[in-house]
Amino acid sequence: MPIAWTTDLNTGIDVIDQQHRRIVDYINDLEMANIGRDLQAVGRTLDELVDYTLSHFAFEESLQEEAGYQYCKPHRKVHELFIRRINEYVERYKRGEDITTELHKLLSAWLINHIRRDDADYVVAVKANMVGIIAEKEKKMDRGWLSRFFR
Repeated sequence: MPIAWTTDLNTGIDVIDQQHRRIVDYINDLEMANIGRDLQAVGRTLDELVDYTLSHFAFEESLQEEAGYQYCKPHRKVHELFIRRINEYVERYKRGEDITTELHKLLSAWLINHIRRDDADYVVAVKANMVGIIAEKEKKMDRGWLSRFFR
């Protein structure tokens, strides 16, 4: 069954929410490829899902580090363990095992749980940092404009 995006999965950080939606799309694409028994599409989608998820994790972790999120290291560890687990599925797939149904269940449950629990924990810190960065940039822009105006 495809994952339907619901508003309770939104973190309130647009770029993160867009990335999470893209991961959901990959998971749903994986299921469709499995239903169609298109093994090439399964392999291609699995590779794309892993690559995209790795880049998403790196981006998310960089936001946490920049914000000084106190649980950044444990969050990174959760990501590392998840990737290790997914790589085991990739290896099984490469050996010819049909892992798609099992993998879809894992991905669906893990992603929703991770967004609602683990990701929800860092949102306040990251949003506060983003607001601070924007305010600082606006302040610099205002000073630049004012000084040019009075010259």
